[in-house]
Amino acid sequence: MTHAVRALALLLMTAGLAAGQATKTITYETKVETLTVQAIESKSRTLTLKRTDGTFLTTVAPAGMKRFDEVKVGDKVTARYYENLVVRVKPAGEKAIDTASAATVSSEGQHPGGTAAVQRAITATVTAIDRKASTITVVGPNDWKYSSRVEDKKALEKVKVGDRLDMIWTDALLIALDSAK
Repeated sequence: MTHAVRALALLLMTAGLAAGQATKTITYETKVETLTVQAIESKSRTLTLKRTDGTFLTTVAPAGMKRFDEVKVGDKVTARYYENLVVRVKPAGEKAIDTASAATVSSEGQHPGGTAAVQRAITATVTAIDRKASTITVVGPNDWKYSSRVEDKKALEKVKVGDRLDMIWTDALLIALDSAK
């Protein structure tokens, strides 16, 4: 539930759901990172990638990546990561949501690559607010519980125990590989 954790924290730090404003969209900054393929395990489709700071990342290429066999050690990988969050104060009596979907699309370009996207939607209920400490606690599906410090005290003032929030976030990762020169 790391996405939900980020979603809740950012929601309450920046959303400031004002009276009459029942929906808020938060678009995060797109992150771009260039990595270098260090190792490839073909059978498990595992790639070991080296970041510019010298640290390593291991990831598994999805089955939908049709041109995996074209990836070579030394290839440069440009990864763009995009997040979007839509938060809605849920009207009383409306049914809770708990859904997830994912999709991958392979690149048709000269080099292997593609896009993977995940969308998750949940309803969480505000169960506690400590205005003095500027914290909030919510409970979501499967009794998932999360507490967070809220930086935006004005936003915290507009939420009360018992409020239900629909949180729908979308994560997309766009990968492009350029063959080593």
